[in-house]
Amino acid sequence: MKHSIKARYAIIFVGLMAFVLISTWCVNSWFLESFYTIDKVHILERAYNEIDQVVAEANESGKGIIGYYKDTYDKDFKNEGPVQKMFRIMGEKYNLAMVLIDSSTDEALMSTSGDRQFLTNRVEDYIFGKDMPHTNIMKKYDNYVIQKTYDTRSDSYYLESWGYFSDNRTIFLISIPLASIRESVSLSNRFLAYVGGVALLVGSIITYFTTKRVTSPILALSNLSEKMSGLDFDAKYTGKEEDEIGILGNSMNKLSDRLKDTIGELRAANEELQKDIEEKVKIDDMRKDFIANVSHELKTPIALIQGYAEGLTEGMADDPESREYYCEVIIDEANKMNKMVRQLLNLTAIEFGNDALQQERFDITELIRGVINSAGILIQHNNATVKLEECGPIYVCADEFKIEEVITNYLNNALNHLGGDRTIIITAEEKGAEALVTVFNTGQNIPEEDIPKLWTKFFKVDKAHTREYGGSGIGLSIVKAIMDSHKKSCGVRNVLGGVEFWFTLDLYKES
Repeated sequence: MKHSIKARYAIIFVGLMAFVLISTWCVNSWFLESFYTIDKVHILERAYNEIDQVVAEANESGKGIIGYYKDTYDKDFKNEGPVQKMFRIMGEKYNLAMVLIDSSTDEALMSTSGDRQFLTNRVEDYIFGKDMPHTNIMKKYDNYVIQKTYDTRSDSYYLESWGYFSDNRTIFLISIPLASIRESVSLSNRFLAYVGGVALLVGSIITYFTTKRVTSPILALSNLSEKMSGLDFDAKYTGKEEDEIGILGNSMNKLSDRLKDTIGELRAANEELQKDIEEKVKIDDMRKDFIANVSHELKTPIALIQGYAEGLTEGMADDPESREYYCEVIIDEANKMNKMVRQLLNLTAIEFGNDALQQERFDITELIRGVINSAGILIQHNNATVKLEECGPIYVCADEFKIEEVITNYLNNALNHLGGDRTIIITAEEKGAEALVTVFNTGQNIPEEDIPKLWTKFFKVDKAHTREYGGSGIGLSIVKAIMDSHKKSCGVRNVLGGVEFWFTLDLYKES
């Protein structure tokens, strides 16, 4: 193991800590004193600006700063006013010693603690240009100067600001010691906070880029494990490390390959088994439904045939008229069974695609008229009125034989469910690139919950499957299968006074 993660992290963090400590020491040694002095200079600048505002207000009152200062006390001269409070807070907060002199009256004001006479003499020496040793000018403005001064009396350094305020009348001297312990501690803490923030930022950036290089392989392994848990075994670890992570990655690749082969075999076997089960269940359900429906539909005609045949055998129909009636019933029921079987065979052929379409051009209006004429006896028997809304020839492209079966089934369905004035209206019209054929019959509306089920084999709105309507429940299933084979639509809707079935066909287009 050439490169240990533990050793790598140890080197990174020890180096980072050493860098932070050395950097902090160097910055404190080289820049803290300058920062400390610059901060004191800013204090003197702020003090000048704040006092200059007060001096300006005093001059506007016509009293000067000395009179203005005294007038702001209360009438008993016991409680300080806002000006005295400002000077006191400024002196206590920044440890300032200040003296102000009105040059027109030579009256001096000592607003903070200190030796008033000493400071007065000192600022007068500065004003009259007396040579002062141990001074170093820090900043120089039009009205005042900020300088660093060594006081031989106290053996201490001071920062002093002296000159005139903006009224060119009031002389001032503001002194601040450079060795104030309280100020030094506060300043040092702030300085270290700035330096510490920068060091933390730089250290964070370095740590980020260094740990990213270390943790990237770990994240890659984590993503690989998530994909493996989702049964994605095509993902592989591609790292080239030779440490613990590299060994783990190669082991996971081998594990992924083995799991892929094993689970792939199990999945294939399971899919085959699931398909077999589903197919078996589907076939079993279809077989049960088919047997139940066919049995139900054949039960009545077989019972009738059996009953009338037994009646003939036992001599219940001695006269020719009775025998003829019995035979007609048997023939009629046999025809119904034969028709149902032929419909089932036809439906099966269409659903399994064994009955190929013969697409050709024909007039749908003429076809409807032919179906109505062929069903004339049936229409008369049902005491029905069938109307075809004349609209001229409409040429479509479809299998004419199968479309004839669709129209016939719609017409038979309408005859079986007639009501009211027993009227059937058939229309054919062009709708864009399609022809729309509708078959309306008067009677009761179909319950909305039953409409989607009408196209199911053997389904009847008559839940008892009585023989009242005479249908087998297969006709609409054949219609649905034929229209699906043409890739066209069909449907039914309840309308005022009855029910309307419809289907669409493509209009014939000249090549």
